Amino acid sequence: METSVSSLTCFPSYLNENLKLNQVDLRTLSPLALAYIGDGIYEILIRTKVISRGSTQVNNMHKKSASLVKAGTQAEIIQKLLEARLLTQEEETVYKRGRNAKSVTMAKHATMAEYRKATGFEALCGYLYLSGQMERLSWLVGKGLMEIGELE
Repeated sequence: METSVSSLTCFPSYLNENLKLNQVDLRTLSPLALAYIGDGIYEILIRTKVISRGSTQVNNMHKKSASLVKAGTQAEIIQKLLEARLLTQEEETVYKRGRNAKSVTMAKHATMAEYRKATGFEALCGYLYLSGQMERLSWLVGKGLMEIGELE
């Protein structure tokens, strides 16, 4: 990973100033730290997609979002992206670091293999987000959703 981010410069200056963000070098973040932020940003992308379908009962939106953010779905998305060879070498390296990271927790309704793939996918999402590559992140998520039949 060659990307280094000072003061999280990928964010607008008002965000850096208002939140008093510290300088961060992405190379120093553990894959699980990348997965931590990646989990959140992926969920925001999915909730954005779900709400863009129009107003419906919040319970229905939650059910749809939950089905797309679960480990099994994330594992399916990253598998399709890998099979289609859509990741750069750097992105694949980040994914593998996340997949191979030893976590003490595991998803309730996923196999260990699915959970590890999902953690790698979340690490990739976190890396792309923190390095300011939101367009690339949204493209990969969109492609993944299309590949699993979840994008109309």
